[in-house]
Amino acid sequence: MRFSQCAPLLLGTLASAVGVLADTPDASTAAPAADAESTSNIIAGAYIVELDDASPDAESLYKDLRADGLEVKPSMDLKFRLFNGVSFRVESPDAVGADALTAQIAAKGAVKALWPVRGIRFPKFNPPSARPHKLPASTPQQQKHQRRGLGDGDGDAFTPHLMTQVDKLRAEGFTGKGLHIGIVDTGVDYRHPALGNGCFGHEGCLVTKGWDFAGDEFDEGGNLKPDNDPIDTCQGHGTHVSGIVAAQANELGFTGAAPDATLGVYKTSGCAGFATSELLVAGIYRAHDEGADVVSLSAGDDSGFSSDAAADAVSRLAAAGVPVTVATGNSGGLGLWNAASPASGREVAAIGSVDNTKLPTIMTRGEFTNGTGSHGFGWLEGNPILQTNTTVRLWAPAANASDLTTYACTSVPADLPDLNGVAILLPFTVNCNSDNQAANLVTKGGKHIIYYPESDARVAATYVYTKGIEGVFVVSPAQAAAWLKALRAGQQIDVTMTPVESARIWAEDLSNGPGAGLTSGFTSWGPSWEMVVKPQFTTPGGGILSTWTWGEGDYAVNPGTSMSAPLAAAIYGLVGQARKTLNAQALRNVLSSTAKPLPWFDGKTTHDDVLAPVPQQGAGLVQAYDAAHATTLVDTSSFSFNDTDNFTPKRTFTLENTAAEAVTYTFGHAKAATAYSFSADDMLTIARFPPPTADAWASIAFESDTVTVPAGASAKVTFTLTPPAGLDAGRLPVYSGYITITPSSPGAARLTLPYVGLAGSLHDFPPFHNQRVAHTGVYLSSTETHFLIPVAANRTFTIPRPGSTWAPSVLPKMVAIPTIGTPELHVDLVPLHNGSDSGSDSGNATTKPWLGYTIVGSLPRTPLYYAPTIGYTHNFDGRLADGTVAPEGAYKFVASALRIHGDRDNKDDWVVVESVPFVLKYLSQKCKRRLLEAAA
Repeated sequence: MRFSQCAPLLLGTLASAVGVLADTPDASTAAPAADAESTSNIIAGAYIVELDDASPDAESLYKDLRADGLEVKPSMDLKFRLFNGVSFRVESPDAVGADALTAQIAAKGAVKALWPVRGIRFPKFNPPSARPHKLPASTPQQQKHQRRGLGDGDGDAFTPHLMTQVDKLRAEGFTGKGLHIGIVDTGVDYRHPALGNGCFGHEGCLVTKGWDFAGDEFDEGGNLKPDNDPIDTCQGHGTHVSGIVAAQANELGFTGAAPDATLGVYKTSGCAGFATSELLVAGIYRAHDEGADVVSLSAGDDSGFSSDAAADAVSRLAAAGVPVTVATGNSGGLGLWNAASPASGREVAAIGSVDNTKLPTIMTRGEFTNGTGSHGFGWLEGNPILQTNTTVRLWAPAANASDLTTYACTSVPADLPDLNGVAILLPFTVNCNSDNQAANLVTKGGKHIIYYPESDARVAATYVYTKGIEGVFVVSPAQAAAWLKALRAGQQIDVTMTPVESARIWAEDLSNGPGAGLTSGFTSWGPSWEMVVKPQFTTPGGGILSTWTWGEGDYAVNPGTSMSAPLAAAIYGLVGQARKTLNAQALRNVLSSTAKPLPWFDGKTTHDDVLAPVPQQGAGLVQAYDAAHATTLVDTSSFSFNDTDNFTPKRTFTLENTAAEAVTYTFGHAKAATAYSFSADDMLTIARFPPPTADAWASIAFESDTVTVPAGASAKVTFTLTPPAGLDAGRLPVYSGYITITPSSPGAARLTLPYVGLAGSLHDFPPFHNQRVAHTGVYLSSTETHFLIPVAANRTFTIPRPGSTWAPSVLPKMVAIPTIGTPELHVDLVPLHNGSDSGSDSGNATTKPWLGYTIVGSLPRTPLYYAPTIGYTHNFDGRLADGTVAPEGAYKFVASALRIHGDRDNKDDWVVVESVPFVLKYLSQKCKRRLLEAAA
């Protein structure tokens, strides 16, 4: 009997030894890869607790939990003005099980609210850069006086500011003076000359407040080492964010949107960029306690749900009147319903991204003279690397018509002048490679080549390995065109280039492709699974120039909603200064109504006849000047018509006319693209970007198409929405659009109010299966490969008993991937008392009831709460969530998901799917010896 148990593994071992399976991984002995499992990012046994008002500290809670036999390790004291709580870890949480442990803690009298701790990761950028630039060290006197904003009359030509009208507000003198903006991020390198030049924590510094909650070494393994210095010299993300808000004047010619504001920076991650929700919560509340007028947060995890400790924290700040801008996420490629948490919080200003109208590119600065003085230009270095300062005369074959077709691809003319001391300006060409060109030019003494491409998209370093060439450089098409024009006009141009390590830096705006100025393809889509409108609006985030770690490039161009949120925070501050209020709701309403909805760009084509869906762009691109000077105020920022089960067609909003004269308003409707959540041929996975769209839109009827409002008065506006007809409700089509409000005042901007709705039922859409597909997203797989391939029913898995030192063999893998989000996901092990294995011991296991099943227990890290569509996979080694080991026997996995808007106490609101049955056996000592002998 024992030999037959070993036989399949023994054959596999022998086959591997003789190379029969050489083209596949040896799954019989190799442990599964660490990335073979996916689940929520909940950290097992870690909790954030809000203490009851009658419990001033956590000692009584810890005492009660320890009395229950739990080993509790305090983590953080979270006592703030808006929150009194703690975070802690429970050692060996599997001994109790996640569900039971959560219930046990929540039942304590000291607990007012409870959240699991989640792991969150800040984006890690590797920005392209020239070699590190050596910046001059400042003196102590300079460190005390590094604050410098833009002087009166200075212009602002920075494209993100032009796109959002920040330049217009700055021209009126609104620069953030007197504002204090909190940044919850990876810290800040305040050594940077544009961020304080070493000044921190004192009057006159840019960064006046801050705290490090994590320490540089903090990662998934823990190792918190908090201190009072939020400096970041290793991650860079927070330094980039800080520069977007308040960078001081610098050699690249830009500043932050609010350069005269002060910053409070709260470091919530180590060098690896890993953070937790407890660290974010601490940073958010401390920023508020230390006087932040606005708070920016550029972190989160794909969720789609509004429930999370960090989302609750930012919502509390907003309810207290403090604006909080949060990056909505960079998962736009995954389609609808994917707004990150905490941006998905109900009162949170979730910020999406628009691609910059230009793509700043960091280069090395050179100089050229042309008879009218000295001018700067940017160049990228190729190979060979320039070794010494070089000044050479510029010469171009393309400036001479007879050479236009050769570009040095063939032998150069015999009468060509000596090219020693000359930089040859050449276009990239497909007629020959660069070494052919170089070899021909070397015959005439050529040593330096400056290349230029035909388009901005091809600006990149090039490499030449021809002996005799001493420097290769690349300039933009625009720079080359200007030089060629001057050369053809007979001008003499001399160019000077310095080795990168001692050169100055340069940034040049290049074309940003067909999506320039349009909503970024990467920006995450809403709405939330609760049908809350997300995002609220957008700011530039695609290709943003800002500060970077000192000595590691100094400046960088990065993409992401991480770049959009801080710009939005600065705009909140500037508009608040102009309007003399920093109330979160008031500013959100006026920023939303004055934002500019952008046309739908599907990644290839701009559809000028229809606007981008509200779940992608919210109210649209923020227009700071219009918001600051709006004289018509609306009492809401958006409308959600929910799904068909919760649809209310008639709505009302209030218009307030603060102008000095009566205004007549005309109402209208602007359509946005209706997007299907699912493709017709794939009902298991939410459609990737661009989602399929439908030519069907809602219609809106106003009780009156116009209204005249006297100066200083208000009026209520009532309208009724009719959802679009002819849509396939089973594919969850999301419709959206904009109510337009056109004032009669000359020159007054048109206002818009976004709305969103679902022409289908979230409750009725099963989280696990749909009648159109045979596959449910729940099945049994194995660790034989990294692919989630279903296995046949009644397969026997013979594996080492948990706790054994023997490496795992092929394990059963449970896959439970919901089609849509679910508020609660369980995965349980059910014994087959009358299963195919007559020798099963599973019938003797301790069991408990669940939804009509008799279960042995739940799988580790389940249940999951507010589970996104990433779902759950687990390599099952016999261990259950409560730490017990399932006995040998025949089993099946059962996954159960609560419907959206479902009642967990109503069995009919659960969708339950079973895996195929399988047999679990444990490896005996005798079998282990036989395997070792065979392997030897």
